[in-house]
Amino acid sequence: MDYLSWIPERIAELRTQRNVSARDMSLSLGQSESYINKIENRRTLPSMAGFLYICEYLDVTPREFFDADVLSPRGAKDLTRELQKLTPLQAEHILQVIRDLGEKG
Repeated sequence: MDYLSWIPERIAELRTQRNVSARDMSLSLGQSESYINKIENRRTLPSMAGFLYICEYLDVTPREFFDADVLSPRGAKDLTRELQKLTPLQAEHILQVIRDLGEKG
């Protein structure tokens, strides 16, 4: 995987899911208003500390950030939290619905 291209794309993808502008995210992180824009346009990469702050802002762990198979880590986290509230039978029904949707998608 080409992480130098993928990391900026992933940040843009997760930021867009939160419906926040690059400028607003930059300022919320205490950076210049062009900080995230420069990262997303591959002009720079965040430091390790910067990366951790970005993950915190996006409400994802570094592990979730790098899990390319999960397109919406926050959504998966929310779904898991709700599933844990169900009875085993209810959870099995939901799982079957998800499987059915996957087959038809």
